[in-house]
This record gives sequence, C-alpha cells and structure tokens, in this order.
Amino acid sequence: MNGFINVLKPPGMTSHDVISWLRHKLGIKKIGHGGTLDPDGAGVLVVAVGQATRLLEYLMNKPKSYRCEICFGVVTDTQDLSGKVLEERQVPSDYRDKFANIINDFVGEIHQIPPMVSAVHYKGKRLYELARKGLEVERKPRKIKIYSIEVVKSEPYTDAPKILFDVCCSKGTYIRTLCYDIGEALGFGATMSYLLRTSSYPFKIEQSFTLEEISTTLNNQKYDFLLPYEFALQGMPRITVNTEAEKKVLDGVAIQKKDFLLFNEVPKTDEPLCIYNKKGRFLAIGILEQNKGVPRVKLCKVFKNEG
Repeated sequence: MNGFINVLKPPGMTSHDVISWLRHKLGIKKIGHGGTLDPDGAGVLVVAVGQATRLLEYLMNKPKSYRCEICFGVVTDTQDLSGKVLEERQVPSDYRDKFANIINDFVGEIHQIPPMVSAVHYKGKRLYELARKGLEVERKPRKIKIYSIEVVKSEPYTDAPKILFDVCCSKGTYIRTLCYDIGEALGFGATMSYLLRTSSYPFKIEQSFTLEEISTTLNNQKYDFLLPYEFALQGMPRITVNTEAEKKVLDGVAIQKKDFLLFNEVPKTDEPLCIYNKKGRFLAIGILEQNKGVPRVKLCKVFKNEG
C-alpha cells in the first residue's frame, strides 16, 4: 500500500494522533505527514503511506492556505484562545479599518518568532515540551513568506471583535503568530480564535476524507481515498525515458539527455524532476546536473514498485 491520503483532520486531535489512528486502521507502520496542523485546528493534513513517505520532502516547500479568525483585544500565552489570558486591551470601534490598512505590511517576506507551543527543536527538545514545563527560551526569528491575505468576513463590534480572513503562505508559517504580530502592530493585541487549513498544494479541502469516511471505505474493502504518487508531484518537471533508459533508472544509474523521449518543460539544473516510462509509470526522482559539461540526470529516489 503506497500513496497519499488527503485527510480532513478534526479539531481536538494532534497530527500525530491522526497518524497513529491510520497506522492502526491500515495495519502499516510506515506513515508520515506533510506538515503539522495545530491540535485545535482542522482541515487538510497530507498523509503519505508506505513508499510515498520518501516523497514528503518534495511537498514541504509547497504553499499552504488557511481560513483564520482573529480575535482582537486578547493576548494569551499560546497565541490562541486555548491558552491562558495574559492581557485584555481596549479595542477601538474602527478596528476593521485599521486591520485593512495594516495587513499589506504582512504580505511578502517577513520574519516570525516561533511560538513556545510549536514543534521547533531546541537543544534536542521540542518547544512545546518545554512550554508544558512552564519554561520559555529565546527563539531566533525565521524568514517566511505570506503570499496573500484577504478578508472574508468582519463581524460587527460585539463582546469580542473578530475578523475572518484567508491567508496563503510558505512552509514554516505560524498563523497564530501572524495573528499575534498583527495585534501587536495594531497596538490592541490579538489572538487566533479559529483555524482551518483549506489546502496544502496540490491537496484541497474539497477532495479530503474524514476519518469516518476512511473507516467506512476500509470496511467495504476499498481504498478510494488512496492517491497515487503522481497526484502529489503535480507541477514538477516531468520527463519520459525510452525502454533502455528505464532499465538504467531502475538500477539507479544516471541517464543522459539523449535518453529522454519527451518532457513537459525544460528541466533546470539542480531542480528535482519526475521520471516516467513510455507507459506512464512513475519510476524515480532525479536531478539534472552537468557532468564535465555534459547534461545528465542523477537518480535521487527510485521506485521499483508502482504507487
């Protein structure tokens, strides 16, 4: 069993909880995910099964999209509403206009300090492990990229002013920290009150499966939720090789440009590319390199069994 599952993670479960559940259901130990989702958050969790786990590294740099609710006037120790309230501040009635005027400052390359409740490593420990012990350590800012922020809905001023917005961002982005930083820039504080991951390219929430749906499908002895390798590799350069070169690829031997039958785009040097045989079967991941001025494809990961 090799492939990917687009899981609709429910709130209240950690990403590890989902992996443990799937290991039990599928009876397979080799399972991993393509990016942690907050325990209180819901939405797309990309899961790789079997040999597909070897492809997760090629998904990590892909953009992710979220729908988030920001709650103003509240600052917590976890930067979301599950944490301890540290401070409550007065929110001006024109907070919506102030938010609209400032969000463009957070679009593009920015720096974030990972929250203490994150899974970032610090001297062999996860930050959230230290946070559980009541410890706080100095964290270095990390560069991330916000591709877009768009307001979806702005609630009227009630007991807790909130705004719902969509954000598309790079890997390593903490949406809770984005909310916190926006609140600090505005001067009246903010925390994340809702989080839904709507996509983790190319996996979209519209095509995701709940755990209940996966369980029902398995009970019917079907695997409709399992996606092939090719689905996750969308957007990567793709080359097709001749029969002779196919044998070289499966043996892990580098191939020359003359072995290519066709390619969907001209591969760039040092850029990962997908290799297929004439029948459209996925064979390997390779990298185009120059060997004494002669272009060749070095094999990185070979898949002898079709996904």
